[in-house]
Amino acid sequence: MAQTYEEMDAIAMLKADHRKVEEIFAAFEKATSKSKKQKLAEQACLELKVHTVLEEEVFYPACRGQIEEDLLNEAYVEHDSAKLLINEIEAATPDDEFYDAKVKVLAEMIEHHVEEEEMRSEGMFSQARAAGLDMDALADAMRARKATAMEEFQAGKPAETLTLEGDNTEKALMDTASGADAR
Repeated sequence: MAQTYEEMDAIAMLKADHRKVEEIFAAFEKATSKSKKQKLAEQACLELKVHTVLEEEVFYPACRGQIEEDLLNEAYVEHDSAKLLINEIEAATPDDEFYDAKVKVLAEMIEHHVEEEEMRSEGMFSQARAAGLDMDALADAMRARKATAMEEFQAGKPAETLTLEGDNTEKALMDTASGADAR
């Protein structure tokens, strides 16, 4: 019998989130109607925004100093790259010229990110488990944060970058997307 979300440890929870998003992206690829594609894209974006909050606010800080620093830093940057696309997708409609392409590229970025986290021996999850982190305590913290994060993002909060703060990259991209002069 499969574990319920309430019974999972932190890594099992994160992996379950990964599988859920993979299923959503697969359904998007098969969808033919614009309304179905938009619904699936919005669902994927919501799930990813919540998931990144759990990793960035709970899991990654617990890993700091316990796993390879480069792996952790790259994960933050990969998240921020995904968040830029998430915000673009959420601001668009399926009628936009690059809508499907943006969702496809987001799916590919997430696939790469997941592979790095889940690699058997050198992946982030393996390193975290080998470091002896308390996965049950992390799971409890993640479950508590997930409920509030879901509420925040369902209320329309955009994904916020961490590694691009102080940089005008995100603002320039958003200005370009809205047609404003980014100079």
